[in-house]
Amino acid sequence: MDQLLNQLITFIQTNQFWAGPIIALLTFGESMLIIGLVIPATAILLATGTLIGSGVLSPWPIFIWGVAGAIAGDAVSYWIGRWFGMDITRKWPLNQHRKMIARTRLFFYKYGVLSVFLGRFMGPIRSTIPAVAGIMNMSHIRFQIANVTSAILWLPIMVTPGYLGAKGAEAISDSHGGGGSTLLIGTILSVVAGVWLVYAMIKKPAEKPAKKNKKTSA
Repeated sequence: MDQLLNQLITFIQTNQFWAGPIIALLTFGESMLIIGLVIPATAILLATGTLIGSGVLSPWPIFIWGVAGAIAGDAVSYWIGRWFGMDITRKWPLNQHRKMIARTRLFFYKYGVLSVFLGRFMGPIRSTIPAVAGIMNMSHIRFQIANVTSAILWLPIMVTPGYLGAKGAEAISDSHGGGGSTLLIGTILSVVAGVWLVYAMIKKPAEKPAKKNKKTSA
C-alpha cells in the first residue's frame, strides 16, 4: 500500500495537469458507499497539501476538483440509499457490515441533518452516513446543504497539515542553507505515517464493543 501511495504521489507531482481530476476521483471514491473504506484518500490529500505548500501544485484546482468529487460521492451514495431503501442493508456487501450500518443509523437518529455534516470528518462512518440519510428519507435540500458545506470545509482541513509541514520544512531549509528535498520527503512520509496511526486508533475502539457484545450474548 505504501508503495502504491508513493507512486500515485509521484505521478501527481510530475503530471500536474492530472492532479485535479485524480484528487476528484479519490474524494469521490472515499465518499462512496463501502468503497470509501478501502481508498486511502486521506493520506494522499495530506501529501497533496505538502506539494501545495512546496509550490509544486496550485491550490485552487485541487480545491475545486476535490470539493466537487466529495460532493458528488456523497450525493450518489444518498441516492443509492434513497432508491433502494432499507432493503439494500440486507444485500451484499452491506449485509457484511451490519454492525457498522447499525452504528451509523444510531448516529443519524441522534444528530439528524448534523450527522451528514459531522460524518464527513469521521472515518468509520464517512462512507455510510450519506446512504443512511437516503434510506431514512432525509430531505434532499437539507442533505445537499450539509453535503456541500461539509465538503467545502473538509478539503482544506485535510490538506492544511501537509501544507504547514512543507512551509515549516522550507523555513528550516532556508535557515540551514539547503536540504530542502530531504526535508520535503521526510515531511510527506511523516504525514502518511501519522494518518495511518490515527486511522488505527479510530478503528480499534469501533471494533472492541462489537467483540464484547458477542461474548456476552454467547
